[in-house]
Amino acid sequence: MRAKKKVLLLGPAHPYRGGIADTQNYLAQNISRLGHEVLVFTFKYQYPKLLFPGKTQYSSISAPKGINIKRKVHSINPLNWINTSNEINQYDPDIVLFRYWTPFLAPCWNWISKRLSSNIKKIAVVDNWIPHERKPWDYILNDLFGKRMDAFVTLSKAVSDEIEVDKPNTHIWSGFHPIGENLPNIISKAQARKKLGWSKEKKIVLFFGLIRKYKGLDLLIEAFSKAPLKSSETLLVIVGELYEKKEKYTNLIQKLELEDRIICDFNYANAEQTRDVICAADVVAQTYRGATQSGVTPLAYYYKTPILVSNLPGLMAPIEKDGTGVITEKTPEKIANNLYEILKEKKLLYYQKNISQTFKNYSWQSYCKLMFNFIDGIKKGE
Repeated sequence: MRAKKKVLLLGPAHPYRGGIADTQNYLAQNISRLGHEVLVFTFKYQYPKLLFPGKTQYSSISAPKGINIKRKVHSINPLNWINTSNEINQYDPDIVLFRYWTPFLAPCWNWISKRLSSNIKKIAVVDNWIPHERKPWDYILNDLFGKRMDAFVTLSKAVSDEIEVDKPNTHIWSGFHPIGENLPNIISKAQARKKLGWSKEKKIVLFFGLIRKYKGLDLLIEAFSKAPLKSSETLLVIVGELYEKKEKYTNLIQKLELEDRIICDFNYANAEQTRDVICAADVVAQTYRGATQSGVTPLAYYYKTPILVSNLPGLMAPIEKDGTGVITEKTPEKIANNLYEILKEKKLLYYQKNISQTFKNYSWQSYCKLMFNFIDGIKKGE
């Protein structure tokens, strides 16, 4: 039996909202279920308003059960970094897991990590290594952070490959993106559409999640003006909070005369709303221009909804391995053709069956067991 360890997690967690905060909660809970002592230090100040265009950074739901979360970290205050590192050393953990998804955090994590006891294993849990919107100083900041870490764990091979280019002689574990826990129960498509007031008969494609340039929503909208999708009655529903100007998309929809075929809800969706729209859709479309993984894929798996993804390694990997959807090139014409094909009833049933057979392979408990097998093999100073 593995010896009990003290593990401290640094990064967003409740009361923060969003995919990374949610997965940090799952990570903490499942490390605890392995028998380890877990403490989470989340932010008391995460982003300046300038860097967060959303409506709020905070969740309205109650705190997850069974984990000790303390708001300790101020992302841009060096005096706080000193206090935080002192508190971590006082707690004396065996392992600190640094959640890393943006170079913005590199100065904070670097300062804290370099002041920690040499006995502590410092492990980076990396969601993104190369940012979606790149800046000239990203490499410098990644190096500033990475040189302090004993090892890296990821949620996709694509991210591991990026780290390995910059850090060829380091320890890296390529994980997978697990499916969330305690999500609202699946409901039938008919129930979901009745609740939402959506068409009972028409095929519906869903674009779900935060709307940013790299996610290629404009490509998906344009695809609805291309044959063979153009002459179909298929609808597109867009659900997600905007990180860009709304007019970019509403003007495009008007220009292409697609107002009667595209439904827009530019708001953040809570867990129940997420369940409803994914269950109501025939296909979830991720026509991203760039990405190394996506939290939308495990949600689609949980709710048994087939997926269309761009031909990007991080997005393709589970779809290709599991046979749970279609991979498309990143042009409106190719997207239109591939959506037309995936929406055929026999294809939808085939992909749904494959999701049902494979989604059990993506549990957080399995992820944490594999991650700790890797971490246990890391020796300080190697």
